[in-house]
Amino acid sequence: MTQPSFNSSDSSDWIERFARFGFAAKGVVYAVVGILAAQAAFSTGGRTTDTQGALQSIVKQPFGQILLVIIAIGLAGYVLWRLVQAVLDPEGIGTDAKGIAQRLGYATTSVIYAGLAFSAIKLASGAAAGSSDGGNSSAQDWTARILSQPFGQWLVGLGGAFVIGLGFYFFYEAFSAKFCKELKIREMSQAERKAATWFGRVGITSRGIVYTIIGLFLIVAARQSNPEQARGVGGALGALAEQPYGPWLLGVVALGLILYGIYMGLYAKYRCISAPNLEREAKVRLNR
Repeated sequence: MTQPSFNSSDSSDWIERFARFGFAAKGVVYAVVGILAAQAAFSTGGRTTDTQGALQSIVKQPFGQILLVIIAIGLAGYVLWRLVQAVLDPEGIGTDAKGIAQRLGYATTSVIYAGLAFSAIKLASGAAAGSSDGGNSSAQDWTARILSQPFGQWLVGLGGAFVIGLGFYFFYEAFSAKFCKELKIREMSQAERKAATWFGRVGITSRGIVYTIIGLFLIVAARQSNPEQARGVGGALGALAEQPYGPWLLGVVALGLILYGIYMGLYAKYRCISAPNLEREAKVRLNR
């Protein structure tokens, strides 16, 4: 009896679908973070929080556990795609210094979102949600560990500078609309192109603001050798609210995060994805 053979084209198809599902799930999480921050800004409930806090808010909604299972599956798809990018390099980023740095970034992102997917599964299974402080305690714990090492202040300071640099890269990406090169522009309607461009610009700018604030707090923590100065996403959003015209500043950034979530929905649909054939990749590596 003939055994069914593995169809290599199928592997690329399901990887692509899984990746698109992952981008959409990431968008949902960011949109929830933005909605909660917007509610906090205009005193209609809500709170400044991070992606973990967003998951905790989702599980409290009707059918929240089912929604979290769906989001967890989507985040797993996002993790898979980032790992594929890091290991198999389907988009030909290369192995020069820039390419290696970008692929390491993909690998790091996959680890972060794997933790988020695991948290979603735990919450969906009925584990106690606990309270979220917007990622501050996690940031402070890691900062304290690094500060306790030799040259810890320098390491934390360099980490802060790197995060600020990442924030400024987001500003550049938003200004140049570089992200549009990753989209199937010709398949989009005029309204979709405009929405993707402007929602992407505003959303990525908001992410840049959040990252820049997080980096500044890390530098303060390094200078004072005080890990309690470190902030996560929720802490960065909370810092905005404490400034003059804080509710308006927070509201604008929160709106940007909501628009980023919508943009990720369009990104999920129209992103150019060169998913590899796993069978062919395996054969190539075995024959080396």
